Amino acid sequence: MKLQDLEVLVTSPPAPGWGGRYWILVKVTTDTGVTGWGECYASSVGPAAMTHVIHDVFERHMAGQNPEDIELMFRRAYSSGFTQRPDLTVMGAFSGLEIACWDILGKDRDRPVYALLGGKMNDRIRAYTYLYPLPHHDIGAFWSSPDMAAEAAADCVARGFTAIKFDPAGPYTLRGGHMPAMSDITQSVAFCKAIREAVGDRADLLFGTHGQFTTAGAIRLGQALEPYSPLWFEEPIPPDNMAEMAKVAQAVRIPVSTGERLTTKAEFAEVLRSGAATILQPALGRAGGIWEMKKVAALAEVYNAQMAPHLYAGPVEWAANIHLAVSIPNILMAETIETPFHDALIKRSIRVEDGFIPAPTAPGLGIEVDEALARANPLNVDHLHLEMREEPCDYVNGNNFEGGAPAPRE
Repeated sequence: MKLQDLEVLVTSPPAPGWGGRYWILVKVTTDTGVTGWGECYASSVGPAAMTHVIHDVFERHMAGQNPEDIELMFRRAYSSGFTQRPDLTVMGAFSGLEIACWDILGKDRDRPVYALLGGKMNDRIRAYTYLYPLPHHDIGAFWSSPDMAAEAAADCVARGFTAIKFDPAGPYTLRGGHMPAMSDITQSVAFCKAIREAVGDRADLLFGTHGQFTTAGAIRLGQALEPYSPLWFEEPIPPDNMAEMAKVAQAVRIPVSTGERLTTKAEFAEVLRSGAATILQPALGRAGGIWEMKKVAALAEVYNAQMAPHLYAGPVEWAANIHLAVSIPNILMAETIETPFHDALIKRSIRVEDGFIPAPTAPGLGIEVDEALARANPLNVDHLHLEMREEPCDYVNGNNFEGGAPAPRE
């Protein structure tokens, strides 16, 4: 069996675009007619350019190869062009293709992917969700309203979730880390207080940031949140300086998590060595694929750290995250995004049940991709999956960070 054909599909979820502006899906077919699906997470180039990169990585390093040869193909891609160091774009391309190889292998052997990774360690995976507006909420006002957030949190708990994530702490900008406005700290505390009062001890609070802050700013914010005992303080400073993130971890009595912007064991190992975080959040469509993150999970075991796969993408990456999670002993939880489009794109083949994701039982990734739906929703805007703003933090009028679902603009 050899890898033969590749097709790249860029599909755009309907507004408000939870999960990003677009998802890059790859469909890989072998010379024996077995098809596998993967997903390449957001990259630093646009989807048209990324499509060319994906084809280049496939044709240069993978075409004609047995899909079993994951390690060999990874080493080819990792070493390409005399690099042998983490490359976000190349690894983003390889990751989606690698996921498709596992889907092929599972289908060929009539076994779920996790059965090929050491078997089933966990019957179900604890799920968490970002807080999104309820149907009656004003989507523009939601992100600055502790009361609406508390109401949404109570709804999540009623649906079985035991962990909820939110990020009211102000903008992330291309300028790098900033000192939070005092109003941002006040608002963050108000969110934690309102949500904690709404859910009590029935759910963990996951305080999300996106590398917004300087080291000192992250420490100020984190210490203000300590009375509400969040389970984690996510990526409090930009992800390019683990020594500084370790200073935050040492100064704040909240576990630090990081990983959605990291790739390969080389970068995750530095997180563990430096003490920057004890919860790792790889996005499998970027981080090097399933096998590479299985290695990272083993490294994390040595440091008594846990895995919590990140998801700001589509359901194919979600499926890969789940199979990794089922196979490892140190899984904490996995992010999920519940929208009708996510659900329909994989024909409801994997679902959250009472706050947990049952281990899939169907072969491969255990999903059936609705190709017609993917093709019927092409990308029609010239934007990156996520974009950082240029304007600095507003210390006078306050900040309204709208999370992953900004209000529609005219």
